[in-house]
Amino acid sequence: MTENIRWDLYRTLLAVLEEGSLSAAARSLGLTQPTVGRHITELEDALQQSLFTRSQTGLIPTTEALALQADAQAMRNMAAALERSGKSLKDKISGPVRISASEVVGVEVLPPILATIQAQYPQLELELMLSNKLQDLARREVDIAVRMAVPTQEVLLATRVGELGLGFHAHQNYLQQHGYPASLDDLKNHVLIGYDRPSAYVRAASSAYPWWTREAFSLRTDSDLAQLALIRSGAGIGICQTELVRYDPNIIHLLADQFSLKLTTWVAMNEGLRHSAAYLTTFKALVQGLRDYTNRAKVSNQPE
Repeated sequence: MTENIRWDLYRTLLAVLEEGSLSAAARSLGLTQPTVGRHITELEDALQQSLFTRSQTGLIPTTEALALQADAQAMRNMAAALERSGKSLKDKISGPVRISASEVVGVEVLPPILATIQAQYPQLELELMLSNKLQDLARREVDIAVRMAVPTQEVLLATRVGELGLGFHAHQNYLQQHGYPASLDDLKNHVLIGYDRPSAYVRAASSAYPWWTREAFSLRTDSDLAQLALIRSGAGIGICQTELVRYDPNIIHLLADQFSLKLTTWVAMNEGLRHSAAYLTTFKALVQGLRDYTNRAKVSNQPE
């Protein structure tokens, strides 16, 4: 009867799929290799399906095994979320809280905010996940998300924090060698830094600036952090948050009167977590910290 299959068997299956061998899966799970092998055999017997075939290069998952992978990952996410919830009981500001953010926000913006939260609530265990992919809050892949797009899932508690300005920037070393662009049209004569595969935000922004396409870029990467690093290194002209480089005298904001974009920032979490002191306190602290940050950015970008 498959309804009684234990979760640990699926967890072992997922580990073998991800690690590629029984021995590697055993190390990742803290089990012995024979135990992992028994788990796979038990799961195959329960499902009446072969899950792996052996070859000279190792284990090859069957179609049936691969079909189970997404659901097993969802089970792992929910098990981890259940553990976090159990450690963050209603009236205790303690235990793990998993937060997701984009690479740039997670590296350049959140660290001082998280440091303040942790110093104020030392029993919290803050887990920061960096990804430009939207994590599913409804399925508890993470507990709280900092997003640059309007949250759309109905089960979410979401607060709009503010707006961050984007603009063209380049290091003065690059500009000394290649000159300053006088107009947007001049950019075609420069080394441009941009994306490889467009995100939803890039596609929306490109409707206003149709010339900003993949083919225009001499340096391409989908990592916002890598784009920022390339700008800072003097590799070319790229788009980044103006606040991130405001205090760097070597980085010049270009064509500010001809080009500007806004990133609207949100903090969101599953509404079912609002009754947990740990989650709600972290949520409110993130909102306040990011609101202070966007307000500073707004003031700094005001014309003198």
